[in-house]
Amino acid sequence: MKKSDFICPVCGRGLEEQKWGFRCRAGHSFDRSARGYTNFLLPSQTKGKIPGDNKQMVDARRDFLELGLYRLLSDTLNREVLRWAQSRPEGEKKILDAGCGEGYYTARLQEAMEAAGQPGRILGFDISKFALAAAGRRTRQVQWAAASLFELPVENGWADLAVNIFAPYSEAEFGRVLHKDGLLIMVFPGPRHLYGLKEILYEKPYENDVKHYVLKDFSFTGRVTVGDTVTVEGKQNIQNLFSMTPYYWKTSPEAAQRLQALEALTTEIQFDLLFYHKDKNPGRQKPGREAKR
Repeated sequence: MKKSDFICPVCGRGLEEQKWGFRCRAGHSFDRSARGYTNFLLPSQTKGKIPGDNKQMVDARRDFLELGLYRLLSDTLNREVLRWAQSRPEGEKKILDAGCGEGYYTARLQEAMEAAGQPGRILGFDISKFALAAAGRRTRQVQWAAASLFELPVENGWADLAVNIFAPYSEAEFGRVLHKDGLLIMVFPGPRHLYGLKEILYEKPYENDVKHYVLKDFSFTGRVTVGDTVTVEGKQNIQNLFSMTPYYWKTSPEAAQRLQALEALTTEIQFDLLFYHKDKNPGRQKPGREAKR
């Protein structure tokens, strides 16, 4: 048995890793699924019988991301993380992905760090068991776990880096789990992201409003915006993209039918990566200023 990177979500004690899963000294135990993840979700932390994305949503996102059309975001994230890692003291970096989904970005980040000779321990958290099962099929080099993003089962100050990509976030929880000199990278759709899709769906398409958040105990230190124009070919691939967006739930049947009729969709993609450093002296938060990177 050895001490793990997780703490018990019931009592907060450290968890010891065993062949079958994890156990704390108070006797609370958590089995590791054959699909490669551990379920730390408590009944009080879930709403509904199936928390998070269902299997259909996970499969659609997995299939779309495998096309490589969002690889630009993944490559940019990897480059920025490696640049950060190289500026840090030597040794293993502790990285936490809050809202890892089916693991596309997380697994590629782990591969990039390994290829660059940067040792790291990466934890991937999501509330969807379907997403985590898909993540477990990608790689077992990441420790995947089902957990609430608002009550992550890790110790205070465990993480050197936290990543949050298109996922819910808790300002207080990021402040708790990050080391006093830690980095938070949040990713949002850029102003022109999927504008071509909106032109099909809406009579008056609009740009996304992207601005940095002022987070307590963090300093906003920069923004990187990347974009491209891509063509999504095939009805199923277009529908997979559509189902990944919030527009899927608030689009009229007529607009959805217009999209279903397309054999190809050309659209801009754009992503904003926002960088926040944990303040060494919490409680003295100053307004963030953008920095060129």
